Amino acid sequence: MNYFKNRARLFIVVTILISCHVTKKIEKQMLPVFDIEGHRGCRGLMPENTIPAMVKAIDIGVTTLEMDAVITNDKQVILSHEPFFNHEISTLMPGTYAQSEISIANERSWNIYKMNYEEVKKIDVGSRIHPRFPQQEKLFVFKPRLIDVIDSVENYCLQKKIPPVFYNIETKTNPATDGIFHPAPEEFIDLLMKLILKKGIQDRVIIQSFDYRTLKILHRQYPEMKTAALVEDHDKKSLEEHIRELGFVPTIYSPHYSLVNESLLSDCHGKHIKLIPWTVNDVTTIEKLRTMGVDGIISDYPNFFH
Repeated sequence: MNYFKNRARLFIVVTILISCHVTKKIEKQMLPVFDIEGHRGCRGLMPENTIPAMVKAIDIGVTTLEMDAVITNDKQVILSHEPFFNHEISTLMPGTYAQSEISIANERSWNIYKMNYEEVKKIDVGSRIHPRFPQQEKLFVFKPRLIDVIDSVENYCLQKKIPPVFYNIETKTNPATDGIFHPAPEEFIDLLMKLILKKGIQDRVIIQSFDYRTLKILHRQYPEMKTAALVEDHDKKSLEEHIRELGFVPTIYSPHYSLVNESLLSDCHGKHIKLIPWTVNDVTTIEKLRTMGVDGIISDYPNFFH
C-alpha cells in the first residue's frame, strides 16, 4: 500500500513541476504588457542601427529593440535600414575608396548585397550630423552584424543584471529587387533564422515586414515565431484584407500611427492581435495612443516614455 501511495505522491510532484516549467516557458514567451520599442535603437539620440544605439536604448528602459536587417555578398546578416549606404549618414574614410563621397546621386551604387562585410566595415555611419535628428550623438561607427548586436545586447543585460530585451527585426526585402539588393525571401529567412536559432533567442524575437512574402515563409517554416505585419501610411487596405493577404493571423499589427483609431484597436483586440504603431516621436501623440489602449509604440525617442 505504501508503495502505491509513494508512487501517487511522486506523480503529483512531477505533474506540478512540469506544470511550473510549462507556465514559466509560456511567460518567457509573452510580450511586454506595454511594449516600448526603440526605433533603430534610438535614432533620435544615437546613430541608427548601431550597437551604441541599442545599448543606449536599453539604458533608457526599452522593452524591445527595433532594427532592420539586410544581407551582404558574403551572406552576413547586418543592420541597415536601406540595402545600400544612405548618403545622409555615410562617410567614406580617406584612402579607403576611389570615390570621395556617397551622395544622393550615387548612394544606390553602394549596394550592400554586392559588398563583403570587410568592405562594409570601412564606411562610417555615425559621424555625420543627421539633418533630421540633430540631437544624435556623433560617433565613428560602422554597420554591425546582427550576431554581434545580439552578443553585445545579451552580455550588457547580464552585466547590468536587468531582464533581457526583445528584438523586433525587419526584413528589408521587396519583390522588385530580389537578387539585386537582397536574396529571395526564402534565403533571407533561412539566413536570419539560422542565426536567431544559433543564439537561442527565438522566444524574444519578432520578425516584421512590409513584404508579406517573408512573413508567410516564416510562418510556414517556423509557426511558433512572433510576426508583425507592417502597414504604410498610404495603405488603404483593411485589417481583414491584410490578414487574407498573409493567410494567417499575425502576432502584431503595426501600422503607421496616423492609421490608428478606436475601431482598428477594437478589431485587433477582437482577434487577439497586438496593435503597435510606428514611428511616434512627440509626447502628445504618445500619450494619446497610450490612453487609447495600444499595446506598444515604436519611437525614435524612447526617452519620451520616462
